[in-house]
Amino acid sequence: MPNNATLRRQRFLGGALGVIVLGFALTYHFFPQLFHVDPTLAPRRSMSLGAAAPGSGLQPERQAAISELNAGPPLTLAPAAVIAARNSAMADLPKQLSVDPPEVQALLDRATKALHAGALAGDDNSAAALFEQALKQKADSRRAVQGLFDVRARLVAEIDQDIAVGDVDAARDLLGALRTLPNAEAEVAQLETSLQTLEKVRPMLARAAGLLQQGKADRPAGGSALDLYHEVQALDPQNAVAEQGILQVQRAVLDRALAAVAQNDFVGADRELAAAQVIRPGSQQMRDVHQRVDDLREQRASGVLTQAHTALDAGNVALATRLADQAGSIDPQLPALASFSEQLTNARLYASYKPGQVFVDHYVDLPGKTPAMVVIPTGSFLMGLPAADTDRIESAQPQHAVTIAKGFAMARTAVTVAQFREFVRASGYVPDAVKLGGASVYDERSGALRDDSTATWEDDYAGRKADDNLPVVNVSWADATAYADWLRQRTGKAYRLPSEAEFEYALRGGTQTRYWWGNGTPSRPVENLTGSVDRSRSGRRWSNAFRGYRDGYWGPAPVMSFAANPFGLYDINGNVSEWVADCWHDSYLRAPTDGSAWINPGCRAHVLRGGSWGSSPEQVDSAYRQGANGDARSGRVGFRVVREL
Repeated sequence: MPNNATLRRQRFLGGALGVIVLGFALTYHFFPQLFHVDPTLAPRRSMSLGAAAPGSGLQPERQAAISELNAGPPLTLAPAAVIAARNSAMADLPKQLSVDPPEVQALLDRATKALHAGALAGDDNSAAALFEQALKQKADSRRAVQGLFDVRARLVAEIDQDIAVGDVDAARDLLGALRTLPNAEAEVAQLETSLQTLEKVRPMLARAAGLLQQGKADRPAGGSALDLYHEVQALDPQNAVAEQGILQVQRAVLDRALAAVAQNDFVGADRELAAAQVIRPGSQQMRDVHQRVDDLREQRASGVLTQAHTALDAGNVALATRLADQAGSIDPQLPALASFSEQLTNARLYASYKPGQVFVDHYVDLPGKTPAMVVIPTGSFLMGLPAADTDRIESAQPQHAVTIAKGFAMARTAVTVAQFREFVRASGYVPDAVKLGGASVYDERSGALRDDSTATWEDDYAGRKADDNLPVVNVSWADATAYADWLRQRTGKAYRLPSEAEFEYALRGGTQTRYWWGNGTPSRPVENLTGSVDRSRSGRRWSNAFRGYRDGYWGPAPVMSFAANPFGLYDINGNVSEWVADCWHDSYLRAPTDGSAWINPGCRAHVLRGGSWGSSPEQVDSAYRQGANGDARSGRVGFRVVREL
């Protein structure tokens, strides 16, 4: 542990050292010249991010200039102090051998104040005169050399600004002052050239401004403000007034675009936008107005499309079409336009339903509803068989093109026993099997159809009581027509039997193969057909059947037991053959090509289409057709209905 004498010596030495440090600091602060330090040289030190170093002694204006210098590239019309600071930072200063004497420092202080006050040159109290006077007294004064450089840089910057804004008189006055400064010959020569160019373009700029006020911004070609501004830029590419004028011209054109929008003239607006884009591509005002026009375009088009929706909901398809066309002309890219166009098409062709859509109609005067209907798409197809297939079905020729231009809906299945029973009970109708007596039913013992005077529509293919979900059989053409007429009365909709062309078109489901599933035996159960693997109750087999096929039924199957065809129809080419509206004709000579039924008043024979549970593969051909008397009733024949849309 130190003794008292040691502690006293440590306290004495520490106090003496503190006094020495304090004295050194005070001397450095008040008399920096003794250490050959000039605090005014601090502005030449690098500042990061434009921040002045603490204790740097910078004047506020000087600090702002240095800050702007370090902040980034110069602006077109930056403050003169900023531009001067950029230039002065590169001054080549002499080596100073001794400190400035007090009288020189006084001159330098006055000169610095004059520089900051903007008194650059022109009299004995200007910054230039005072700095030159200081140099005469001390030729190696770094502050004086730096000061003159700053004055020259400030003058050059201000002259550049005056030239940029077109102030010839002010630029000439300052140029005269610049000539009096040493080492300014290069700047004077360059600025003289720029000033001569300015004097040449100044009247051109004045004429351009006058044309702009007269509304001749970009028209007529060769005599517009835009043409003059371009001529100015050809002489003086950096002319700020010309650049600003071009932006004003573009603004005038953009105003015309907005005026066209106000008149709902979007075609004219697009024309003006295109002209504005050529003037100054990608300018901010160009982008802003373009976005505004696009927003107004979408708003206007959406409003018109809303009116079109209202018209369509009211059933006025013609008005809805006109309004949709108008919306499309305003904004072809309107997102909702494609969807509405599809709705219009569906309204024109399918009464606002969609192809493939399934629906039912409810009765208007009693409880109940129609069979489920599926909307069939419009289109064209080749009906019948080509001449090369005469060995198949002679009556299915000549092959001819049929166009289904009007949409219709077809029952997804054949009419069932339950559905037909509802009709008989509600209407009091007496079917022909009851009125005329009997039908042709399947005889298991002989394997053929036989007449049964007791069989009715309530029986199945073999004369037994039929289940409700089986297709109704033992019905005549008149029975089928009566059911369709009853649906028309109950719903107010146009129900009827399908035409032969409609049936084949719907059966094919867009295919042109022999069957809707292909050209041969199906690889899976698709319809209730005659399969070589099927067996009757007593073990009978089909003599002419699809080889290797089995569907598990001998006789009709409940509806929808198998797959739907491409149009969503079940049992369309199997289960039971079906009545259509057409009268029988031996060929298609002079047959309608628009899908309508071919009817001769008073005809007795009508057409049956589609295969049945007992049809041979040839009779299941998509083009196969046969005729029968309208009063025929058979355990292999039923029907389905269509509704016009």
